[in-house]
Amino acid sequence: MARGLILSSPTLTATTCLFASISKTPPKSFNLSFGLKLIHHHYHLIPSPCSFSVDSSPSQCSIDISKYTETFSRRMAMAGLKPHHRIALGVSGGPDSMALCVLTAGWKTAGADAVTSENGGFIDGLLAIIVDHGLRAESKEEANIVSHRVSKMGIRCEIACCDWPSGRPKQGQLQEAAREMRYQIFQEVCAQHRIGVLLIAQHADDQAELFILRLSRNSGVLGLAGMPFTSQIFPTYTQSYREVQANQGILLVRPLLEFSKEDMYKICQGGSENWVEDPTNQSPLYARNRIRMVLNNLSSSAFKFELQALISACRITRTYVDQIAYSLIRDAVVIKDHGYVVIDLQILCPLKVEDICLMKFLSLILQFVSQRQRQIRGSALKLLMDYIRTFPCKNSVTAAGCYLCPDPGSRGSRVLVCCCSNGCAFPLKIEYFESQSQGQQGCCVANELEKIIEAEKSYANHLVLDASDVHFLDVNPELVLTEAKRLNIIGESTYNSIFALQKQETAHFRSKTEVISDSASKHGVTPFSKSLQPGQFCYFMDRFILTWKLKNNIDNDKLSGLVDYEMDLGEETRSLCCTSCVAGNNKVPEVRHMIESDWLYLAELSKYPLSKNFPQYEVKSVNGTKQIMDRTSPCLHYASVSAKQALRLLKSIPVAARRSLPVLINQQGQLLSIPHWDLILHSGIFQSVNFKHCPFLMVHMEFKPKIPLGGGHTHSYSKIVT
Repeated sequence: MARGLILSSPTLTATTCLFASISKTPPKSFNLSFGLKLIHHHYHLIPSPCSFSVDSSPSQCSIDISKYTETFSRRMAMAGLKPHHRIALGVSGGPDSMALCVLTAGWKTAGADAVTSENGGFIDGLLAIIVDHGLRAESKEEANIVSHRVSKMGIRCEIACCDWPSGRPKQGQLQEAAREMRYQIFQEVCAQHRIGVLLIAQHADDQAELFILRLSRNSGVLGLAGMPFTSQIFPTYTQSYREVQANQGILLVRPLLEFSKEDMYKICQGGSENWVEDPTNQSPLYARNRIRMVLNNLSSSAFKFELQALISACRITRTYVDQIAYSLIRDAVVIKDHGYVVIDLQILCPLKVEDICLMKFLSLILQFVSQRQRQIRGSALKLLMDYIRTFPCKNSVTAAGCYLCPDPGSRGSRVLVCCCSNGCAFPLKIEYFESQSQGQQGCCVANELEKIIEAEKSYANHLVLDASDVHFLDVNPELVLTEAKRLNIIGESTYNSIFALQKQETAHFRSKTEVISDSASKHGVTPFSKSLQPGQFCYFMDRFILTWKLKNNIDNDKLSGLVDYEMDLGEETRSLCCTSCVAGNNKVPEVRHMIESDWLYLAELSKYPLSKNFPQYEVKSVNGTKQIMDRTSPCLHYASVSAKQALRLLKSIPVAARRSLPVLINQQGQLLSIPHWDLILHSGIFQSVNFKHCPFLMVHMEFKPKIPLGGGHTHSYSKIVT
């Protein structure tokens, strides 16, 4: 992976030579050779099959970029960011990311809140992450050149190389695969260096491309709103317990969304910074490239203005819908520590909520329960809309990896939503990671990020939406353009141009979908359970942290329940206990969902004196074999007492939610433990559901969902274009 880095400590060193001058704006396309000699882009056009570098040398007339620096500073303040915050930049070396470097370096080192530098003049608390995808022969050399350029600006760099264990992605999936890999690396590097904020150089032209792309996929107004100004992203894979405890993810900020592509070139020229052009951005194989080329030809100021006005209108609508959805979650949803939620239909009043707001509400709920990185869309949402508007709720439904049913005892006035654990949606997912203390640095990063988000929320609270500015709430996706024309947001000419481009890309998308569907492979069968070593931590289905170990003695509060059974608790018995049920003969416990036979096993085990039927009680294991519990097991007396306590407390958990809980089993499938966690009863008293088959076995579980309810912090600031 990428080499290590420690950010510099503060001293005073001014960043120099940021704003040099140049006269002309760049042409719309370049075709310059990449090599050691940089060629001025105004005078030389040399064809080359590889990427090329563009030199931004000063000329006679200067470019004043003060308006860009002022806008950038305002956007950073809107994001809750200040110069002393630790920030990472996603840098490719193109004009967009180089412009971001120019503006961020200037913002960090200017004004009353400026930070200082040391260790070779690097700006404190600023890191550029350069991802070498390794998909072209010259990518390594390009990454080194970009690193050298960015370092000269006073920004410390780290080059991270992609590893493609399954080989190079297929041509049609290359850009999407590269993007996913890039963001995974961004998260890993940020976590490694205790950085909670990542700036990305996406701009207004990128928003326009995305609008056309999503329009051709029949997206609704929420999708057409494009990329939010800020959002939180959460790691797909967990490296350590520290990351789980922080649970803040990374705040992704796009401070350049008000800027155009032409602005990017001007900022680079104003900063006398060179950039690299990637030739793959000119390939018509990719939808974004095709859209970009057509949009470049539609260069009239009226078209660009009206397209951005339409996108702004969609963003305002999304902001309004988000406000309503989060308000409904706050008022009508209760999160339970067993990984499920309860929706109060009487408070929600779903029949009075607009369709688009209710769909967003349901999408956020199911995303949280299923722990999907992406929101729920399509037919699943339509099914849930009909279900949630049936009052009182009487039936159950399964959708998007979740199981919905009436909350027991509510007479259909509340809906229980839990993870579907019967193999109907997602395979069993378990991640293993190391036990590392969070440490003071990890706490500081989490606290800093929390303060940043609170500062942005405080800023956002002053932005009050006028209902008259909210459009498209009840408009079908295919009629958004027509409604925009009716509202005079776009004119006839702009409407015709967008519609023609949408039609063209829709045809491309349909033909591509047919090819992919013909060659799609089926997922293999996922194991029903997975092993867990002693002392090892695992993330179970992205919502529970689980670990176990063997203790050398038994807690005093556990001894009282065993006295009546005259159980020998000496060292020899301890060895016999653990050998027979947990740790002997290379036995490693496994983790899986709780199933119905576990409940029956507890019920039979709790009968003491044990019934005659118990020795013949059969438990199905993962491989389908059957295991018989030995009535003379030295742990049996303790297990019986533990089973009685667990049954009493488990009855307070609805059956549907109970099935999604993790349990520990032996290799024959016999239940060893229902992990310890605190359960708050209606009386407000804390009780612990903690079934253990062996008194020396200690298993701990913590409910810690990766993705918080609401999908994390996000905000779409929009200015109303008139």
